[in-house]
Amino acid sequence: MKEIIVKDFMNIDFAKINDEMPVITASIELIKKEALGGPIVDKENKLLGWISEQECLQVTTQFAYHNQRVALVKDIMRKDVLSIKADQSIFSLAEKMIGTQPKNYPVVDENNKVIGVITRRRVLKALLDTVF
Repeated sequence: MKEIIVKDFMNIDFAKINDEMPVITASIELIKKEALGGPIVDKENKLLGWISEQECLQVTTQFAYHNQRVALVKDIMRKDVLSIKADQSIFSLAEKMIGTQPKNYPVVDENNKVIGVITRRRVLKALLDTVF
C-alpha cells in the first residue's frame, strides 16, 4: 500500500496572519478561508505562533459589544505551537489527533517556513480515500 503523507492533503490556501495585525482583521482572514485557526507568520513566512477562532471570538465580542479595539494578534496568539513536516504519514498524524494533541497543524519546511495547514477534516478525508 502506498504511504499517504501530509503533503498530499494539506491546505496550501490558508489564512496567513502576522503578529502586528489587529485581531479583528485576523478574524476576517479566518472567516474568508473558512478556517478554525491559522498560523502566525513573519515576513519570511516563518512560523511564529497560532491563533484560533476561540481566541478571536473573545476579542471580537469586546469589539462588537463595547466598540473597543483592544488587541493585536501578538497579544493573544499561542507561541507554543506544534508543527509537522509535509512528508509525515497521515496515519501517524491521525493517531496524534485522536489524543490530546491539537486538531490543526501548520506544515513547515526545513527552514520553519509555513507551507500549508492540515486539519482533522483533511486527515479524515485522507483516511476515507484509502478505504473507498
